[in-house]
Amino acid sequence: MTAQTDSRDRRPRRTARRRVVDTGRREQLLRQAEEIILAEGFTAVTVDELAQRLGCSKATLYSLASTKEQLVLAVTRAFFREATAEIEQTVQAEPDPRQRIRVYLAGVGTAMRRHSHAFYDDMVGYEPTAQIYRKNSAAAAHRVHELIEEGVQAGVFRALNGHFAAQVVAVTIDAVQSGVLLERTGLTAGDAFSELGDLLLDGLSSTQGAFAPPSTADRSPSGQAPTPG
Repeated sequence: MTAQTDSRDRRPRRTARRRVVDTGRREQLLRQAEEIILAEGFTAVTVDELAQRLGCSKATLYSLASTKEQLVLAVTRAFFREATAEIEQTVQAEPDPRQRIRVYLAGVGTAMRRHSHAFYDDMVGYEPTAQIYRKNSAAAAHRVHELIEEGVQAGVFRALNGHFAAQVVAVTIDAVQSGVLLERTGLTAGDAFSELGDLLLDGLSSTQGAFAPPSTADRSPSGQAPTPG
């Protein structure tokens, strides 16, 4: 799938057709374009529609990005960049290393509520934006792994395979964003990440007893644990 554009978008743009827009106006237009694209996706929205809804000319719109594709990429990068900064700010403000994972996941849930399923479907179906999504999903898994390791070093988490736990989080994030997990469980995104936080904290907590294999005395002569009668 490719993002839809007007046929004229594919032709090189002359600099003379672009208008010089002051920084404040550019930021305002980018914010407004971001709201539309995150809410509705980008394959069904044309440049003409965007310009009309933003109350500007196409020449002004092209001063933000030379093509629709470049505008979509700018919006997608901005979404992840801003979400990451906001989440990290809340994580750093949490002094309890055990609660930082919960805070992180809650932040992810909040960020996800900013975009629609239509945007998600367009994003993962268009390779340039899908690359941005994969990069940020990998970064999220890495960050969770770091938070687990910090908890282990602080003595509040048990030492276990943090990489595996981080990948579980990454898969869950993807399942929530696609809508599959929410459809199957009936949970909201916020509830799903709250549940995931509880599962992680219960499993990682150093106060939870680790699984102990059956002792030798409990095993049958064959060396296998006896089955219930």
